[in-house]
Amino acid sequence: MNIIEVMRLPLSVDLSGFVQLLQRLQVPHRVSEEGEVQVLWAPDTLAADVRELYQRYPDGNADLSATAAPVGAGVPAKGPSLAEQARACKVTTLILLLCFIVAGLTGLGDNFTTISWLTFLDFRVQGDYLYFSPLAQSLDEGQWWRLVSPMLLHFGVLHLAMNSLWYWELGKRIELRQGPWALLGLTLLFSLVSNLAQHYTSGPSLFGGLSGVLYGLLGHIWLYQWLAPDRYFTLPKGVLVMMLIWLVVCLTGVIDTLGLGQIANAAHVGGLLIGCLTGLLGGALARRKLSA
Repeated sequence: MNIIEVMRLPLSVDLSGFVQLLQRLQVPHRVSEEGEVQVLWAPDTLAADVRELYQRYPDGNADLSATAAPVGAGVPAKGPSLAEQARACKVTTLILLLCFIVAGLTGLGDNFTTISWLTFLDFRVQGDYLYFSPLAQSLDEGQWWRLVSPMLLHFGVLHLAMNSLWYWELGKRIELRQGPWALLGLTLLFSLVSNLAQHYTSGPSLFGGLSGVLYGLLGHIWLYQWLAPDRYFTLPKGVLVMMLIWLVVCLTGVIDTLGLGQIANAAHVGGLLIGCLTGLLGGALARRKLSA
C-alpha cells in the first residue's frame, strides 16, 4: 500500500469534520502542513474514493449507511492491518527493525565486541573490567554515530519488548500527525539529549535503550496535544500518569535496590524535558497556524 498525496487545501479550510468521517470509515490517512497549505495523504488505491467523498461531504456530515456503497470496495471493513500500518509509518517501522537487528547482532547485550561499536563511549574488556575511551577521542576519530546509537542497544528480551511496544504506540502517532521526517528528527534529537544527560550524570558507563527517546516522545505529544489538540495525539487514559509514576519510582532508586537492574534515570529525565520543549514549540506553532 503506497501512501500518496490526495488533496492540497489552504490552511483556512477546516478538515476536522472530513477527517473524522475518514476515521469512522476506517480509511488510513494523515494530514500534514506544508507552508500555507495542508496536504491530505491516503493509500493510492483509495485516492479517487477519498476525493469523491470530499466533493460530496467536505464537512464530514454524512450518514455512514449512505456512504458505505459510494466509497466502494476499496474501503476496508476493518481497520488497517499491522502490515498496512507499518507501510504507512515507515520511520517507526525502520527504527524498530534496526533495534531488532542490533539485538540479534549483540545477543541482547551479551556480545561485548559488537556492543562496543554502538555504545556512547568506546571500550575494551580487560579481565572483569571495562575501560572506556574519552568521548572526545571517539569524535576526533569520526565516530559521531555514538551520540545517538545507544538507543538501538537493548539488554534482555523484556527490555526490548517493552521499549518496542511503546515506540510503536508513540512513534506512529507523531509520524501520522507530523510526518516521517519530524519523527526521525525528534527521535535523533531525543536520543542525543538523553545520552548526553546520562553520560554527564553517571560518567563513563554502559547504557542503552529507547527509553530516553520514549520519554521525549511522551513529553512532545503531551504538551503538543495540550496546545493544539488532535485525534492522533489522544493517548489512552492513564498512559501519561502511569509513565510519569514509573519515572518517579525509578528516581527513588527502589528498582536498583530490589536488584531489578540499573535504570538510566538521567536519560529518562533528559528525554522528557527536551520532549516537553519540542511539544511546547510545535504545539504553539500549530495553534498559531490554526488561529491565523
